[in-house]
Amino acid sequence: MKKTAILIEKLIRLANGDVLPASSLKGDWFEQMQEDGILLATAHGSRKSLRASDGMSLRQYVASQFDIYDLEQTRRAFSDNDASRASLVAATGDSKFLSRRTFTGFLVNSYQPITAVLNGQEIIIHATEGCFMFIADYQHFTIPQDVVVVGVENAENFRYAALQKYLFAQYGRVLFVSRYPQNQNKDLIKWLQFIPNQYVHFGDLDLAGIAIYESEYYHHLGNKSSLFIPDDFEQRISNGNTERYNVQLPQYGKMKIEDKRVQPLLDSIHLHHKGYDQEGYIKKKNKE
Repeated sequence: MKKTAILIEKLIRLANGDVLPASSLKGDWFEQMQEDGILLATAHGSRKSLRASDGMSLRQYVASQFDIYDLEQTRRAFSDNDASRASLVAATGDSKFLSRRTFTGFLVNSYQPITAVLNGQEIIIHATEGCFMFIADYQHFTIPQDVVVVGVENAENFRYAALQKYLFAQYGRVLFVSRYPQNQNKDLIKWLQFIPNQYVHFGDLDLAGIAIYESEYYHHLGNKSSLFIPDDFEQRISNGNTERYNVQLPQYGKMKIEDKRVQPLLDSIHLHHKGYDQEGYIKKKNKE
């Protein structure tokens, strides 16, 4: 049987002396417990109920047979999204009993020193080229309010942030955050919702790039967010990729946008039937 919160709750009630309808205790576990005398049946006409022969015996039985060593702690683990693997082992003997992401948080990068606060301690974010900082305890991570957060879709653009600083001079101080790996994206959104800083999304100039911004960021952040649309977007798109446009058109061709500031970019993409990859904005080092 699959270990679920409902199953654990029923076992706790039985261990505490409750009598439950047999119809609510279906499955091989409960059948085995009846066969082994851990659960006793009582008939009420056509209906049957089950109770534990002894609460402590039931607890010892599920520990030895089903590797659930602490019913109450296991119940708490189901309701605690932050339950550690150590606590799961203590309760169930299995660190994989529930799916938990050990690494929560997101990557940050900056080409200029930014003083931030993490758990009440000042830290300096100024990564050496080829090395980034991972903020795990993002719930206790803050940056100065004048720092603009720039979210980067693609890994190469995130890595070479310093080679694109000419694009972001208008914003003053910027902190780059990575959209990847994608399973960290909800952590990033939660943090962006918590802080007052402006968010600018930097992605591909194509239909999918607009859809990502609209659904993953603008939908949650509203006008605190904006899509980065470079001044030369028209010229870049006119020299872009037609195949990319054709591939994305069936899925995004009739896309409705919420942020009307994006309309000129969307119109240009449809006019030229092309899209442009953001990697094209990375300058060569000797031209920085």
